[in-house]
Amino acid sequence: MPTDKSWYHRPQPPADPDQEYMTVQETAYVLRASTNWLRRLLKKNPHLCGRNGKRGLIVTNREQRAAIHTIRSAGDPRQGRSMPRSRRQPTARSRAAVAA
Repeated sequence: MPTDKSWYHRPQPPADPDQEYMTVQETAYVLRASTNWLRRLLKKNPHLCGRNGKRGLIVTNREQRAAIHTIRSAGDPRQGRSMPRSRRQPTARSRAAVAA
């Protein structure tokens, strides 16, 4: 394992995708989300995760992952859109459009 903890913020494939409990990294990999997004979501909704052991490892079970998936597939709550739109580069203005 790297000593810089870069693995901590990267989704990792689980040993078994159908296992009962998964870490944040494994859950992010299965749901195809970033670990940062998942950690922010779990901070706002503490009922969607549990803690394991003295280290406080965050784990999710099957029902919690299904609830997280429902929240994720509901869309972008900020705009009411189904998915966030990508930002577009401004188009180059032609001389004819500027003169008009």
